Amino acid sequence: MVYGNWQNIEIIGVFCGAKMDKIDPICGMKGTILAHGHYFCSEHCIRKYEAEKGIIDDKKYCSGCATEIGTPWYKERLFIVIVATLFLLAVGYVHPLLKPFFDAFIDYLVLIWWALLIGFLLGGIIDYFIPRDYIKKYLSRHRKRTIIYSIVFGFLMSACSHGILAIAIELYKKGASTSSVVAFLLAAPWANLPITILLFGFFGVKATLIVVSALIIAVITGLIYQELERRGMVECNSCMMGEDVPVLTDFSIINDIKRRWKEYDFTMRNNIDAIKGTLQGSWSLTRMVMWWLVVGMVMASFARAYIPQHLFVEYMGPTLLGLLVTLFFATIIEVCSEGSSPLAFEIFNQTGAFGNSFTFLMAGVATDYTEIGLIWHNIGKKAALWLPIITVPQVLVLGYLFNIFT
Repeated sequence: MVYGNWQNIEIIGVFCGAKMDKIDPICGMKGTILAHGHYFCSEHCIRKYEAEKGIIDDKKYCSGCATEIGTPWYKERLFIVIVATLFLLAVGYVHPLLKPFFDAFIDYLVLIWWALLIGFLLGGIIDYFIPRDYIKKYLSRHRKRTIIYSIVFGFLMSACSHGILAIAIELYKKGASTSSVVAFLLAAPWANLPITILLFGFFGVKATLIVVSALIIAVITGLIYQELERRGMVECNSCMMGEDVPVLTDFSIINDIKRRWKEYDFTMRNNIDAIKGTLQGSWSLTRMVMWWLVVGMVMASFARAYIPQHLFVEYMGPTLLGLLVTLFFATIIEVCSEGSSPLAFEIFNQTGAFGNSFTFLMAGVATDYTEIGLIWHNIGKKAALWLPIITVPQVLVLGYLFNIFT
């Protein structure tokens, strides 16, 4: 991929269809509501931003108002995608031409509905109860344990891969090292709790291999980036030639947890507020990623219904050629992590090549042009170019081994 001089190309600001100055600083999605010098996708994210910055503001924001204030609900991607999908399903229910699509989509829905409900609920709990100061404190250190912290906090994040990007870049700007940001980026899309549950809905116990392998790749890549930082071979604002530069040194997570527990009053009002906050976080996560998941299910359903199985087996089977073809499609298909999951499962369902499914999932993140472009622009070109160089060989080796032994 050729990016040229990013400073002179207007589209460097494009991220999920929006310019960088209109990206929600909390969730990383397209922002349409102007508040506090940023664009937010929802009032929920505005309130989280205010809480983080200690801003007291009772102003009401309406996400369904005029477009210069917020996006009308009927123009939101989730609404448009759901309406279009329901239309296809309605036609498929009565018309033989789309009946195979209808059957395939319902099969997917029956397979994962429980994972979706649990995943979004847990995502809301994490969103409400896990402050981002916990993450900022531990991702700035230039030690091996920082990589472990990165993947642990990646597990606690509840956002799609595109949303994770904005969070990771913000962490970098606040002092996180390049190595910890890269490990965080690789671990969060596939090892975060909601997606882990979704993967188990599709792959059963085999999902453990995907999650564990994603964490292994994140750790190895993070450690390699740490060595590159020490050698000055990648950009790192906080590295200072390898010196350890901690942030939030006066902040203790243990003390903060104790303080929160001590100060929390288990009254009916507070419990209702906690439930409300959790549900708001779940809804915010749903708005962020659900449309991607539905798009992925539609694509996978069409693939199952209308692409002959022998084509899958011939071109994406458990062979080296099939692995490379899968890598190619993972590179060019721009789908969020939730949307990739149904497609990866369909590859496994049609070919039995679990390694190809793993490659499709992991390589989609490692070679994503949005991810590489944002790292190039916000961290540096060397940090961006090293990402596929380091990760793709690991993905291919593990994918090849999975095809042989699973």
